[in-house]
Amino acid sequence: MNAYFISGLGADKRIFSKIKLDQSIKVIHINWIPPLKNESLSSYAKRLSEIIDVDKPYVLVGVSFGGMIAVEISKILKPLLTIAISSTILSYELPVLYRFAGTLRLIKLIPSGLIKLSNRFSQNFFFGTKSIEEKTLLSKIITDTDPKFLKWAIGSILGWRNTITPDRLYHIHGTNDKILYSKTAKPDFLIQNGTHFMVYQNAKEISELIDKLVSRYF
Repeated sequence: MNAYFISGLGADKRIFSKIKLDQSIKVIHINWIPPLKNESLSSYAKRLSEIIDVDKPYVLVGVSFGGMIAVEISKILKPLLTIAISSTILSYELPVLYRFAGTLRLIKLIPSGLIKLSNRFSQNFFFGTKSIEEKTLLSKIITDTDPKFLKWAIGSILGWRNTITPDRLYHIHGTNDKILYSKTAKPDFLIQNGTHFMVYQNAKEISELIDKLVSRYF
């Protein structure tokens, strides 16, 4: 069984470094590819999906922005199941401020470098990082993020329009997520006090959930 992992906005596979799954599951990390000019989230997801071997049983696991990408891919390829962590499934469940900013296309007015800088200032509060280890990892991930990709990704989230919940999709969310909070969303599993960084902080609990869900279908 292949499990394709898609990281969050600007992040990479380091965010999944503490996830430990059953030995029958082969973890494959999907790396970001450069977006095309004015490319939508759904179009980008379609191109990114070309790496997936559809001739073998597989599942998708996406965190944050990667969860939205996983939603779009699952609408095209129909995996055994899709797991979205610390993410949003339906675009109307995005926080009101995000949708408002998307309507006004405010992201186009902000320089790429400034977006990355502002993210650095507020990263620990919004992501919920606590220990020195967590803060160091997050800082390294943000430092290594391409500011142009970051700007495109934020813009694609703000302009995302999805009203379809794919079959066999499961949503895992934290009760203390300050980035993709939503009063209307109804996650299948809630991690108490889980932050937007919980795939790293609560890796054992989330690993067990993934194993449990995979065992239902494989």
